[in-house]
Amino acid sequence: MSFHDQLKFDANGLIPAIIQERTSGRVVMMAWMNRASLEKTIETGKTHFWSRSRQKFWMKGEESGNTQTVQDIAFDCDGDCLLIQVEQTGPACHEGYKSCFFRSLEGRGPGYKTTEPQLLKPEQMYKKK
Repeated sequence: MSFHDQLKFDANGLIPAIIQERTSGRVVMMAWMNRASLEKTIETGKTHFWSRSRQKFWMKGEESGNTQTVQDIAFDCDGDCLLIQVEQTGPACHEGYKSCFFRSLEGRGPGYKTTEPQLLKPEQMYKKK
């Protein structure tokens, strides 16, 4: 069986991909992949995803320059989730944080706190050319 045959895409042809910075072990983002974006990721060594909101194929960093170089691609025991270890260039989050997971529940809620510094303002990441 091939790698692709082990994977279980959902009814929309998507599979969740957890993106982890290899050196630190920090989860920097989660995104959706379809078969085409996974194949492009494998082919190029840069992460590519499917945007459910924009209904569009995209490469991480195509606008901001904050790319992800793939170091390893693994899948879980059920074959329904990917773990992609990367070398992250710049912020992973479109809001300018190292990780998209920069907010944590405070105590037992309902409040939350920001747990890391913002590296760049969004307008600094997406300057008009």
